[in-house]
Amino acid sequence: MSALASLISSRLTALSSLPAGLALEWPGGRLGAQPAPVRLRLPDVRSLGWLAQGRIGCIADAYVRGDVDIEGAMPDVMAVAGELAGDPRRNGAPALLPNWLARLGAKSRHDRRRDAEQVQFHYDVCDEFYALWLDAQRVYSCAYFREPDMSLAQAQQAKLEHICRKLALAPGQRFLDIGAGWGALLLWAAEHHGVRATGITLSKHQHAHVNRLIDERGLRGQVDMQLLDYRDLPESETFDRIASVGMFEHVGRANLSDYFARLHRLLKPGGLLLNHGITAGALGIGQLGAGIGDFIERHIFPGGELVHVSEATRCLAEGGLELLDVENLRPHYARTLWAWSDGLERQIARSRELVGEATLRAYRLYLAGSAMSFERGWLSIHQLLASRPDGRLDSGTLRGAQSAYPFNRDYMTG
Repeated sequence: MSALASLISSRLTALSSLPAGLALEWPGGRLGAQPAPVRLRLPDVRSLGWLAQGRIGCIADAYVRGDVDIEGAMPDVMAVAGELAGDPRRNGAPALLPNWLARLGAKSRHDRRRDAEQVQFHYDVCDEFYALWLDAQRVYSCAYFREPDMSLAQAQQAKLEHICRKLALAPGQRFLDIGAGWGALLLWAAEHHGVRATGITLSKHQHAHVNRLIDERGLRGQVDMQLLDYRDLPESETFDRIASVGMFEHVGRANLSDYFARLHRLLKPGGLLLNHGITAGALGIGQLGAGIGDFIERHIFPGGELVHVSEATRCLAEGGLELLDVENLRPHYARTLWAWSDGLERQIARSRELVGEATLRAYRLYLAGSAMSFERGWLSIHQLLASRPDGRLDSGTLRGAQSAYPFNRDYMTG
């Protein structure tokens, strides 16, 4: 064993940095009980240094490249990773620079061309690959486990209905779904609530898939799916209800106030907006620490930016919208992501055939790592229900409402 390797090994032992359940191997050295639920094989002393410094993102990168080998069930692997990384709410990357300085040039990171490329990098990997571990409707967002014994598919349908109820959808309303994915909410709203539905996406694969479903279900004329940036929606075309699910994470911190202002202009006076998106688990955190945020940026969601829910609600207000209701679905997303991770683990061989070893490895870490992050509260997710006030001060029994939002929340669960 080299002197450097001995030094790093001693440091790991002295600091009790090697979690229980981890067996570590590198050329010329071993640490930890043998066997163990998780086995990590490192190629050299440099990678051992990453481990000693808690640079989990570097180890994850090396795993995707095939330079590092990890054996063990994903829940066990993430228990070890969580202990090595420490709590990113204390150790995360701060929101860098003062707000005024951070905004300079930040909007250019999210121009139309770049946003389309970044969305397609993730969502156009391979439709069949996503179908292996999503539910049959391919709902790629947090499920809603209204009842504890629900299956993933049942919880995803419950989520679709939960959103529709919050928006008080009714036949004949014009409904816009921004970032409509593979069309589950768009089609659910049309088929179960009779709305005239428009969906937009930047994913070419999703656009083609949803248009096939529209034709197969005979919904042409009631449902429209467009390959379109939200900034290119004509503001002369307004909607009674708008949903944005799993999309505002791609907007960019510097653009959030403009984003909500545009939704305000697209919404009819008195109309309702439901914004469903991932939020940071603590104030002042720009991304998860220990290099985890950099790993997600590089391999999964280029251009994704998270803000705390308090910043999201501030930007919503700056856009002219009135916040009506907030719901934290963090534990629901932890359970959803573990279900996705388990589904992928059951389809390792077929996934490898579809997307190759590197992408498979990246998604194994992404799904299980995200599940752990929501489970531990490092990340959160919120549904924000808002309205565009109509300015009418005398509406009979609903005087003071200025929107279609009822005076209590019973309608959401009735």
